[in-house]
Amino acid sequence: MNDFVICLKNTNYPASLIVGKVYRTLPDEQANAQDMLRVIDEDKSEPEGYLYPASMFAAIQVPEEAERVLLAA
Repeated sequence: MNDFVICLKNTNYPASLIVGKVYRTLPDEQANAQDMLRVIDEDKSEPEGYLYPASMFAAIQVPEEAERVLLAA
């Protein structure tokens, strides 16, 4: 199962993140240890995602049907 978060604030990143939007995260133990998340943001030019402070997001669970749609987008 993939991990998804919802953006709570986009301070300093208004072009890359939309408040209230669901984003996919990628595993990154080093980032997590520093309270950061690796997120596939609006830019999408970097398939490995970008690092953002974890405090900008809330983890969410999505139904399997919604996960398929989010992964296809």
